[in-house]
Amino acid sequence: MSSNLVERVRKHCRAVMDSAELVTVDRSRLELLIEELSLRETASAAHSELGSAQAVGPETVEAEAEEMETDPTLVFALDAINFGSGYHDIVRKRPGLSGARTMVASLTDYIEWTGPLTPLRLQAFTANDCSQVFGQELDGGALSELMGLFSSALQDLGHWLEQRGGATGAIDRADGSAVALAEALTEMPFYRDVGFYKRAQITAADLARDCGIRFDDLDQLTAFADNLVPHVLRVAGVLIYDADIAATIERGELLTLGSQAEMEIRAAGVLVVDELAQLLNRRPMDLDLALWTLGGEPRFKSVPRHRCRCVFY
Repeated sequence: MSSNLVERVRKHCRAVMDSAELVTVDRSRLELLIEELSLRETASAAHSELGSAQAVGPETVEAEAEEMETDPTLVFALDAINFGSGYHDIVRKRPGLSGARTMVASLTDYIEWTGPLTPLRLQAFTANDCSQVFGQELDGGALSELMGLFSSALQDLGHWLEQRGGATGAIDRADGSAVALAEALTEMPFYRDVGFYKRAQITAADLARDCGIRFDDLDQLTAFADNLVPHVLRVAGVLIYDADIAATIERGELLTLGSQAEMEIRAAGVLVVDELAQLLNRRPMDLDLALWTLGGEPRFKSVPRHRCRCVFY
């Protein structure tokens, strides 16, 4: 019996870490990390309750409902260009926003100004269009490369959605399975992140969170292997990097996609999040989000994380 996508990811990550030489896991630090996450969730819940108590009236209810409504096509598009963290040290960022949040805000604003995306509109995106939408100069170098990759990603998505009758058709074909949707997305080359499938998996999670799409197997998804969640685990002392690799990262040097260090870092992140999920009886996708959010705090942003220029994260 053939394994599905998430089973293949976990098998791959275990194999990588069984022979790992550059990244190790200090499980004695897991309890401290769990305590920190629990404290932050308690504080967040208290803040939300206070906000709910203060925000009353029909206008508030309508505003909250409107805020929750997100066009599934936009979610597909945002995840289609949810890569490029290896370029974020050079991209032009909006004030107060990270590179990732800059790209989200830019595409969201564009849609608000020009109307909803369609498969045909996606197919028409050029590198010059992406330069304008995302506010990045076509410099003939790395930024031009990134805008060209964004253009290809959006065009591929447009063709993929057209073949399925749009976003609704693509979701219907998955028949309530996040894993099935992830498998289908790997028909596009930029989603063939063999061994990890970060963006293929996160698309289903985002559709569930942002659009209320129901998937019955969200608990099966793995962590979304990128460079931020492992970084948070490293700063928290859970992951320990080989001294030479740590020095390379701290000098701001790029890691090569598929290199031993790059693979071990991502694989370790997936497996540690799985372990945390079992300890806390939580879904890996939810712990991934908690760690990713934690990574935006000064303590974590002040330490360089690994960068790899690729289309997978």
